[in-house]
Amino acid sequence: MRLHRLTVTAFGPFAGSETVDFDALAAGGLFLLRGATGAGKSSVLDAVCFALYGETPGTRRANRLRSDHADPRRLTEVRLELTLGGRRLEITRLPEQLRPKKVGKGTTVERAQTLLREWSADSGDGTPGWRAVSKSHQEAGEEIHRLIGMSRDQFCQVVLLPQGDFARFLKGDSEERGKLLRRLFDTERFQHVESWLAEQRRAQEAAVQAGRRRLRDLASKAEQAAGPQAEPAAAWVPAEDEPAHGAADLTDGVLGWAAILRSGAAEQLAVADAALSGAEAEHRRAQQAVADAEELAGLQRRHQAAAQEAARLAEAGPAMERDRLRLAEAQSAVGVEAVLHLRTAAADAHREAHEEERRRRAALASAPGEGPLLARAETAELTAAEQRLRAAAVRLEAAQAEERRCGELVREQESLDGERRRAEELAEEAADWLADFDDRLAALQEEQTAARAAGALVEQLDARRAEVTERLEAARRRDGLRAEIAAAEPRALALRAEALDARKHSQDVRERRLTGMAAELAAQLRAGEACRVCGSPEHPEPALPSDDQVGAEDEERALAAQAAAEQRAGAAERELADLQVREAAAAGAAGPESAEALAAALAEAERERREALRVAEGLGAATRRIERLAQEQARRLAAVRDAGERTAVLTDRIQLLAAEREELTRRVAEARDGAPSVAARATGLVRLADGVAALAAAARAGADAARRLKEADDELARTAADAGFPSPAEAAAVLLPREQRERLEGRLARYRSELAAVERLLAEPGLAAAAAGPPADVPGARSRLRTAVDRLRGAHAAQQVARERCAALAGIGRELAELAASLAPTLARYGRINRLAALAAGTSAENRLRMRLESYVLAARLEQVAAAASDRLVRMSGGRYTLVHSDDRGSGNRRSGLALRVVDAWTGTERDTATLSGGESFFASLALALGLADVVTDEAGGMPLDTLFIDEGFGTLDEHTLEEVMDVLDGLRERDRAVGIVSHVADLRSRIPAQLLVRKGRHGSTLALAGREDA
Repeated sequence: MRLHRLTVTAFGPFAGSETVDFDALAAGGLFLLRGATGAGKSSVLDAVCFALYGETPGTRRANRLRSDHADPRRLTEVRLELTLGGRRLEITRLPEQLRPKKVGKGTTVERAQTLLREWSADSGDGTPGWRAVSKSHQEAGEEIHRLIGMSRDQFCQVVLLPQGDFARFLKGDSEERGKLLRRLFDTERFQHVESWLAEQRRAQEAAVQAGRRRLRDLASKAEQAAGPQAEPAAAWVPAEDEPAHGAADLTDGVLGWAAILRSGAAEQLAVADAALSGAEAEHRRAQQAVADAEELAGLQRRHQAAAQEAARLAEAGPAMERDRLRLAEAQSAVGVEAVLHLRTAAADAHREAHEEERRRRAALASAPGEGPLLARAETAELTAAEQRLRAAAVRLEAAQAEERRCGELVREQESLDGERRRAEELAEEAADWLADFDDRLAALQEEQTAARAAGALVEQLDARRAEVTERLEAARRRDGLRAEIAAAEPRALALRAEALDARKHSQDVRERRLTGMAAELAAQLRAGEACRVCGSPEHPEPALPSDDQVGAEDEERALAAQAAAEQRAGAAERELADLQVREAAAAGAAGPESAEALAAALAEAERERREALRVAEGLGAATRRIERLAQEQARRLAAVRDAGERTAVLTDRIQLLAAEREELTRRVAEARDGAPSVAARATGLVRLADGVAALAAAARAGADAARRLKEADDELARTAADAGFPSPAEAAAVLLPREQRERLEGRLARYRSELAAVERLLAEPGLAAAAAGPPADVPGARSRLRTAVDRLRGAHAAQQVARERCAALAGIGRELAELAASLAPTLARYGRINRLAALAAGTSAENRLRMRLESYVLAARLEQVAAAASDRLVRMSGGRYTLVHSDDRGSGNRRSGLALRVVDAWTGTERDTATLSGGESFFASLALALGLADVVTDEAGGMPLDTLFIDEGFGTLDEHTLEEVMDVLDGLRERDRAVGIVSHVADLRSRIPAQLLVRKGRHGSTLALAGREDA
């Protein structure tokens, strides 16, 4: 990856548009970014990161991207031209930001934009130029990430090289190193492996415990099924916390105990079977005795009941004989019964026909016209009169139609008169409405004009309200921040004083240690061993420690206290500076007015807006009313025109209907012949004809009924004589209804049947013999049967219990065998997974270094980083120092694997990296950063990094060490690599000719290329 050109607009401290030509700046391979503190040196690196990833580095991610000095109309934009994977690309990014509205006042949100272009020999028109690749944030980000091969965090670590992070990495503990390494080397999958193994171990352990619980449950069931006399399970079932190395350890004893229980249950079942056989034989004998006694008792009861029934039937014999004689007489008169019914029906029909004829003649006598005369006529006269009347009614049908037409003409004429009146009224109403049209239209147009003016005023008030709202919010922030500043300033001063005291104490401890260094070295001398300073094995006069001697631990504690105090003071000062910057920005946005004055102005603007909005909301209604008024005018004009035409047509129609009605009225009067109407006259004729027809039919029916009555009387006399009765009255006297005859026949049949059955029963020899013997003893037999049943039930229950015990123990034995078979693979899996999980978690005795799996992987990466860093650290330190990775276990319960040691070739000792001095820490952390960059680059696929940035840290180096570091940096320029140093160290200005100068001013910072002469 090589950077070519960077252009920033309204970004960070840069108010305008600034361009960095990296090709010209990095022509010599090494260039310097310099400027005053806060000028914006790191903002150049922020812009590079933002162009590539759409985000700034993590330590500065919260800062606002837009410049506070920029013109509101100038949009924040970053454009970066670079080469990635052999492709010349241009990335343009605009963050989400506020901009002034193009129409009206106020601001609106400008959405974030991303544009990715590539230089191509054919840009689409046959000439070289830029070709658009993507305008999508996601697509452009994925393409850039694919070409770089590193995440944002990795890029910020290996390209921007933040020295502060690596200084902490160098002197931190394993946990701090692990955080950075996890972020750079994607080792999350190894964490997942550890979690998965732990989860599998818990699952397998749960399965083993479930097997133990199942084993104890089955043993409890077996003990319960075997009964209280069985051998208890406590001596055979393993305890819950007892270790087991296999299924045999858990189940062998329980399986043997279960076999003993099954053997005892089988013996108990054999005893119960024998007892049941004896009880069943005794029960069968008792059942037979009860059956014999009950059979004898039944025969005796049947004989006694038969004798009682025979006595009852003998007493009922005379009554049955009388019923037989009465039934015989009734059956001889059955032939007369049907004819007698026919004669009764004929007499009833004759009486009804005579009454109907009388009623019909009375009704006809009360009818008007010819009714009284026709009521005395005979049947033939009545028939002729009916035909005459119906013919006259038929002739009146035509006159009825003309009469109905007259009624229709009257209704139609009245309807037309009503329509003509309504048409005239509508014409008058429309004319009256049109007379006021112009005045109503003018009033609505004035209302519409006022509403439009109010709408324009609402837009102006919206912009004013938004402006006042922003200023009010800024004023409230300003007041709140001033209170926070007043509270933060004393705290920052106190912490700065504490930091100065801690630094003074630390310097004092260091001076005292340097003063007593000879005694400290002398304490490490051993007889016969070479001195680390002079190399002599003889030590004639070793220095002695003083009373106020201090050691390395005292110096480390002082340095740690100094660092902590300076960190607290720095955090407080940064917090105070941030509050002051935010207060200044808020004060500039709020203006000189107080928050109360701005709140009052906002309330007044709100009131004016509500009033204007109320008026403006009537615009739509006024416009709709004007449209409806114009539509109503057109409708009214059409109504006047249509009403005139309709009135003329209706007048002509009314005159024609009047002439037709006059002619029809004359003809209908002739047909009515004095009746209220033609229909009434026709109805009267039809009603009279119906009455005549009904009287004629009644007369004919009466004659027929008299004839049938005479025939029935003759038939009844002949039938009675044939049946042997002197007269029909005597035959009727002995008749019985059919239901009564059937009841007598049934009673006589039942009597004969019962008498025969009793006689047969008394004649049976078995009944006679049973009656002659002694009474049967049924209660005694039943008592003996109950005793046998109780014994049988007890024997059967005992056998069932024994059988169920055998079945239950057999089933439990099978379950125990299956459990033993299934536990074997479960225990084997648990052993394997438990060992693997303990190894991966670093808790196993086999893991002597107590290293977790992820730590083991990170340790391998750290070993590579230490090897790559040592190549450069040897050159920077003049061959003195080398970084090595250590697997030593930490103190206490700390795990091992991520320790770093520095080897001092001058003394031959290996010590912790935290003991390095300030300058030594700088070039050690720089070497570590460069080594990490090499390893991460290889990890990401070997993408060459042709441009690197080193941010600060050179101020702690002496002249000799700085020269060695510069030699290493010169080595980085090999293979056409460009290295940028971000620093304000004055000595670097004379060493590095190519420089990018960042100047800050009241209206924002600017960028310029500078040489030595500008230093």
